[in-house]
Amino acid sequence: QVQLQESGPGLVKPSQTLSLTCTVSDGSITTNYYYWSWIRQPPGKGLECIGYIAFTGRTYYSPSLKSRTSISRDTSKNQFTLQLSSVTPEDTAVYYCVGLDPIYDVDYWGQGTQVTVSS
Repeated sequence: QVQLQESGPGLVKPSQTLSLTCTVSDGSITTNYYYWSWIRQPPGKGLECIGYIAFTGRTYYSPSLKSRTSISRDTSKNQFTLQLSSVTPEDTAVYYCVGLDPIYDVDYWGQGTQVTVSS
């Protein structure tokens, strides 16, 4: 079973760039048809899709975050990375990396990592 693990700083200062890495094991980020996503959940709110990088390397970003978001990958390390620039306290959330298999309609979630934006 595919496993995902988020890593990165838990505290980021306002105006800085939030950077998180997701390490994938027991599966490859280049596996056909898979999508590798970043999703977040602010306190007291629902889940929000930030964007994804497909098995081809194609990316998609949520329109509301597109101007501040970059998702990239390192196939040699089987990792994909989120960068969110110019953060504010409103970016405080639990951030999840998620692998999506659209063929079998299965998703695999990391455990999530709390990121707090505060000075």
